[in-house]
Amino acid sequence: MTAPLVLVGCGKMGAAMLQGWLQRDLKPADVYIVEPNAEAGKAIAAKYGVNAVIDAGGLPDGIAPETIVLAVKPQSMDAALPAYARYVRPECLFLSIAAGKTIAYFERYLGDQAAIVRAMPNTPAAVGRGITVLCANANVTATARDRAKRLLAAVGEVATVSDEALIDPVTALSGGGPAYVFLLVEVMAEAGRAAGLPAELAMRLARITVAGELLHQATEDPATLRKNVTSPGGTTAEALKILMADDAWQPLMTKAIAAATKRSRELAG
Repeated sequence: MTAPLVLVGCGKMGAAMLQGWLQRDLKPADVYIVEPNAEAGKAIAAKYGVNAVIDAGGLPDGIAPETIVLAVKPQSMDAALPAYARYVRPECLFLSIAAGKTIAYFERYLGDQAAIVRAMPNTPAAVGRGITVLCANANVTATARDRAKRLLAAVGEVATVSDEALIDPVTALSGGGPAYVFLLVEVMAEAGRAAGLPAELAMRLARITVAGELLHQATEDPATLRKNVTSPGGTTAEALKILMADDAWQPLMTKAIAAATKRSRELAG
């Protein structure tokens, strides 16, 4: 980790990253939180021992951040971003986790000399089990890219892409993916209830079954794990005949991811 670090916005994702950084080797005194809600900022400062200000004007005179993490809501970015253009220099990395905001968008506000990393995390970051995909512009050095990876690794796994256009299907797959999994739990539980199980038990069975710890720890690929669960001619095989039919899960999910990818590109303008 490097310092000083400015975190602009400390909602759920920002707070998850902050907690991860502090559990590693970032010193609280080196972190500045920009949080417009003064009471929320005070609470964060008291809880973590970091510095909190309500806007960029409250940052100390002469501060030279090595990293500015932009974690405000996308709709608030237009108002927040211009105040940070004064910090642009080769050593300062701007790391955005704002959905839909492209590298070109940040370059319009910060200038074409700014070192910018665009990242797409997902909500399991809140429990340190997320995955983030990042893309950097040409001004980001290898050292700064490694810095971004280390910061993002505090909340889960990290992958990189060189083609920014791939961030849209990343958003569709992993960004929205938790919602699809939660829906799977809902429909499994409802199917169990329809088969005669008490609703509470059906939901409990679905939640624990989909929790995914076996998949997380396994070295085998998902197809092998699926086959390991499936006895020929057994009950699971009968269910998979339905779920793996030509018009079932795969084409449906492909269509869903395509729709989300298209919408991501539309929102990015």
